[in-house]
Amino acid sequence: MTSEIEINVLLCCTGSVATIKLPLLITTLLERSKSTCRLDMKVCMTERAKHFCAPKELEGLVEVYSDEDEWTAWRRRGDPVLHIALAKWADIVVIAPLDANTLGKMASGICDNIVTCVVRAWDLKKPLLFCPAMNTLMWQHPITGKQVATLESWGYRQVACIEKTLMCGDTGLGAMAEPMDIADEVMARIAEVKKIKGTPV
Repeated sequence: MTSEIEINVLLCCTGSVATIKLPLLITTLLERSKSTCRLDMKVCMTERAKHFCAPKELEGLVEVYSDEDEWTAWRRRGDPVLHIALAKWADIVVIAPLDANTLGKMASGICDNIVTCVVRAWDLKKPLLFCPAMNTLMWQHPITGKQVATLESWGYRQVACIEKTLMCGDTGLGAMAEPMDIADEVMARIAEVKKIKGTPV
């Protein structure tokens, strides 16, 4: 029997080719959660992420938000601010994939799109998972390790990248973790949230 507790997951994706795996990650999470909770999932996409997965591909699966929604939702004083509303709504944020550019922005506190604004407004008492995805040479740059360590120092949890032949043809570390492995980590965080909410897991 499915637990009656509702868990809100905000899945964010950035401008990496690994965004092509977004539909698979969504369907995997929805299927995996059926016996444990009522999962409500929403998606935030950067403009560059749309290059690899058009929002229309997710119709019927989840609600999708982007910068356009951020700026059209607010018209006058008193209107809700979308990135704040999403940060308050979500029990868990998952950034998959997290590209090198957004990694650098997050580590520096820059918030210039809907995803980075949600992250800047995130309550550090709630789980945030990030799944790096970038070329091997970018992953090996000295700044990358420092930026990842900064995020981890705030309590964010990394789902480590893997080694494989990348879309550019290079082989090495930097590919986003497989959707099934990311789903495993998300389900573990869901169990933690259920404990916090006082529901048996």
